Amino acid sequence: MLRAFPSHHAPAALSQCAWVDLTDPTDAERSSIETSFGLRVPTRAEIDEIEATSRLQLDNGALYMTAPLILASGNEPWIPASTGFVLTKRVLLTVRFAPSQYFDTVVKEITDLEAFEPALAFVRILEALIDHMADLLEASSGELDEVSHIIFRPGPPRRGKLSHEAAQLRELMIRTGRTSERMARIHYTLVCLDRMAKFAAERGREWIAQNLISELQSVSSDIASLVQFADGLVNRVQLLQDAAAGIINIDQNDVMKVLTIASVVGIPPVLVVGIYGMNFKNMPEYDWSWGYPYALVLMVVTALLPLIWFKWKDWI
Repeated sequence: MLRAFPSHHAPAALSQCAWVDLTDPTDAERSSIETSFGLRVPTRAEIDEIEATSRLQLDNGALYMTAPLILASGNEPWIPASTGFVLTKRVLLTVRFAPSQYFDTVVKEITDLEAFEPALAFVRILEALIDHMADLLEASSGELDEVSHIIFRPGPPRRGKLSHEAAQLRELMIRTGRTSERMARIHYTLVCLDRMAKFAAERGREWIAQNLISELQSVSSDIASLVQFADGLVNRVQLLQDAAAGIINIDQNDVMKVLTIASVVGIPPVLVVGIYGMNFKNMPEYDWSWGYPYALVLMVVTALLPLIWFKWKDWI
């Protein structure tokens, strides 16, 4: 799909438009753009390149830039969609393969202006995307706050079923792991946007208005603050995962401690039973009238002594 926006409200031919937005363009649309502006329209394979030299290029005065953008919102999958930008003094070309409400927002803002230039549209797109990244970071921060409240809940520890507790903690670890993956994607997107802003400000300084250069520098400053915030969230993710894993280990150790104490407590009674169950002919206890109660009491006493010892040592 091809959308072209003239720099003024008056209708204009394609070659006179200041911004051309291409969404999954056809070969005919590519050919039309290349003929009208004399620019190369990046292909999907070129946009997907990950090398820095491929993402930022200067060709005959035109700035070719690509970045993986997270265009999803809400509960949609946060899958980066590679997007291409071609910025010149005459026109801005945007090439993407996924719809985006943030591009549509900039379209509405631009069309409401009396006049605009390609660099202004580029700056507004960057600002809209950065606002979107900030919203995603805030949502992730809120999710981590919820997970943190569950793991580090105040008050005495709850004595629920161990299997339920372990299952809940495993679920929390999965949630924090998913958040960590999202943070990595957001971080990479922010880094790419920062490179684009600095590249445009440096290479287009001769023909981009000074106020827009200042806005691009402000964009870089905003990105730097978001990157720091994202790094803090990544550290929180690691802390929460370590805490959840530690609690699971503590619960498992408690189970092993109970099993160990039970096995130790059961050894002396078993020894007593083994002695009086040997059936030797000359065992004097066989002739006792109270021999059976005596053996029972001895079994109970030998079982209680290890428990008293563990309690005295504060092991239980």
